[in-house]
Amino acid sequence: MSRSAHPAGPRHADVLPEGHYSGPPADLNTLDPKVWAQTVTRTPDGVVSVGGIDVKALAEEFGTPAYFIDEADFRARARAWRTAFGQDADVFYAGKAFLSRAIVRWLHEEGLNLDVCSGGELTTALSAGMPADRIAFHGNNKSEEEIRRAVEAGVGRIVLDSFQEIVRVAHIAQSLGTRQRVQIRVTVGVEAHTHEFIATAHEDQKFGIPLAGGQAAEAVRRALKLDGLELIGIHSHIGSQIFDTSGFEVAAHRVVGLLKEVRDEHGVELPEIDLGGGLGIAYTSDDDPREPHEIAKALTEIVNRECDAAQLRAPRISVEPGRAIVGPTAFTLYEVGTIKPLDGLRTYVSVDGGMSDNIRTALYDAEYSVALVSRTSDAEPMLARVVGKHCESGDIVVRDAFLPADLAPGDLIAVPATGAYCRSMASNYNHVLRPPVVAVNDGEARVIVRRETEEDLLRLDVG
Repeated sequence: MSRSAHPAGPRHADVLPEGHYSGPPADLNTLDPKVWAQTVTRTPDGVVSVGGIDVKALAEEFGTPAYFIDEADFRARARAWRTAFGQDADVFYAGKAFLSRAIVRWLHEEGLNLDVCSGGELTTALSAGMPADRIAFHGNNKSEEEIRRAVEAGVGRIVLDSFQEIVRVAHIAQSLGTRQRVQIRVTVGVEAHTHEFIATAHEDQKFGIPLAGGQAAEAVRRALKLDGLELIGIHSHIGSQIFDTSGFEVAAHRVVGLLKEVRDEHGVELPEIDLGGGLGIAYTSDDDPREPHEIAKALTEIVNRECDAAQLRAPRISVEPGRAIVGPTAFTLYEVGTIKPLDGLRTYVSVDGGMSDNIRTALYDAEYSVALVSRTSDAEPMLARVVGKHCESGDIVVRDAFLPADLAPGDLIAVPATGAYCRSMASNYNHVLRPPVVAVNDGEARVIVRRETEEDLLRLDVG
């Protein structure tokens, strides 16, 4: 790979313009295990490897950009969540984070259930052999066709998101001669400490039925009266990328309050409560996520305490980790292209991907880490912004980072913690081809989602 010289950008900044960091790390060659998959390491010659294969070999075989997922890490995290909650609770992997048939098979083998929120995700799950009774179907605007397919397949639960959907699901289930197990999603008025676009439990948003004004209680009344429905519990989801459980404590208190109302009015103790997902992961060294066993202990204690106070039997708990399982297990590998120093500001490092393979920085102001992975470097750090190849000034992958000042076109850099919401939200903007997903495990690598081709683009263009 070429190592052409270029003027270095600003170095040793005390505070970046956006204030995200306060100076470069002590060693740019060290990989923080908090943000990288478990088998990621540097080989003796300085090249980063995953699953026993170095990134130069992976780039040569699969090209760049590409997502590489550590299968052993994914399975270990899935098992950790399953073990943490035990047999008296259910763990539903949130498929929206990233879903493929290989992922479904891994989940099935590791004993997890699956949460889907579209007909496409349902089809993927069923085609890969996930038992329908281990699938939950979410969504704020499920079509009649999607509902019918879910009921016919025998999904374990449908999460009802509106008064209209209560009637819609009941009618379809009754027309098919069955009773569909359902939960009612409620918004509990909790302000999660996260980005506005991923906070989902305050009243002014599209998901769920508010507790406020007795609306959720009325939804329960209607569901209990309909022959086509078997109401099994209440669902609550307060947001995403959350690091503490205080919001869950408030949510559980309010949901258990609703369960008590249901018991007092209808003489029914609903057997399940779903607390959703949203637990955060480490995207940078500043993030400090909690371990699954800590989360399980905290959530179980919260629900048990609230139920004891309300004199209710503790319901079966469900949780829906998605990002927390798949997010840390993958990284995106890029090749460096144009390097553009801006005197007194920073150096712009352009890569062969961008917002088409990771929209989160543009969409949520998400922060990521980045590292030179095709070699080590003793050069001084330079303040950099990693950007893509798209015709948008907002095409930013990593807003503020330090990279070696001798970075050159042809080098490989990698962005960790891209397993969640990167490939699943990828696009063809500028007709750029979506990257492949490659699973790496114990010295072997295989494509689980292939790279798009120009033939794929033209196949859809029938004009």
